[in-house]
Amino acid sequence: MVVFAGQGDFRRSLALLWRTPGAEVTRTGPGPRPGLSVDEIVDAGIAIADASGISAVSMREVGKRVGRTGMALYTYVPSKDELIDLMYDRSLAELPTDYDLEAGWRAALSAWMHDYWAFCQRHPWTLQVSQARPVLGPHENRMLETVLRILFATELSAGVLRRVVGTLINYVRGAAQTVVDSRQAAAATGVTDEEWWTARSAAFADVVPDFAERFPTVMRLAREAGTPPPDPERSYLEREATETFDAGLAVLLDGVEATVRKNRPLDAPLPNSA
Repeated sequence: MVVFAGQGDFRRSLALLWRTPGAEVTRTGPGPRPGLSVDEIVDAGIAIADASGISAVSMREVGKRVGRTGMALYTYVPSKDELIDLMYDRSLAELPTDYDLEAGWRAALSAWMHDYWAFCQRHPWTLQVSQARPVLGPHENRMLETVLRILFATELSAGVLRRVVGTLINYVRGAAQTVVDSRQAAAATGVTDEEWWTARSAAFADVVPDFAERFPTVMRLAREAGTPPPDPERSYLEREATETFDAGLAVLLDGVEATVRKNRPLDAPLPNSA
């Protein structure tokens, strides 16, 4: 399930995101009991999405959580479409915004990417909010401001950085999706990653006995990489995804650093990457 931002009234959505005075939807008839705020509604939606996924979010379910009817919420939020926009942007507010550049842009960028990676795993439903159309809220822009402040320390041109930041965000989201899928697969099927692989490994040898001859490079990788020891705290795929994230991050940062060197005059000092 992919959710696209701005599906509702985009002007009202933006007004609610930025808390423009008078942004609340007005309705005729008796109003709801006082004491409820847009933030409470959004927080309730986030709690439902964190626990049960974005498909479990409805005005009715959110209303139950805050002790109101679903209809009562429309005084505050026009529809579920605007609510999803608000939920996504508000969740991003928990991301850190202050990274020390004294140790160099590379250390700061690595810290930011690890923080974003952890965020995506805490709120896996945010990965279903498409990046094709941004929410355009304050916290989404603050996240962009944070990573750009780090990247501008590389002194690369704005044109290059525009592509780099998109690459980094897509990398983090894609890597986090693998961890999320691993967790959801075990919960949905009742079969752990280890059980799944063990059963198929035994059957695969019988079904494709000439696999090693047909795919020697694949077998070389499996042989030379080896099998890591069991980890009681993490599933096999989750452990693999985490180690892959760290290895890929190092390669990406090496690439940014190489780009910095390539774009600098030979006699110019390099920006501090530490």
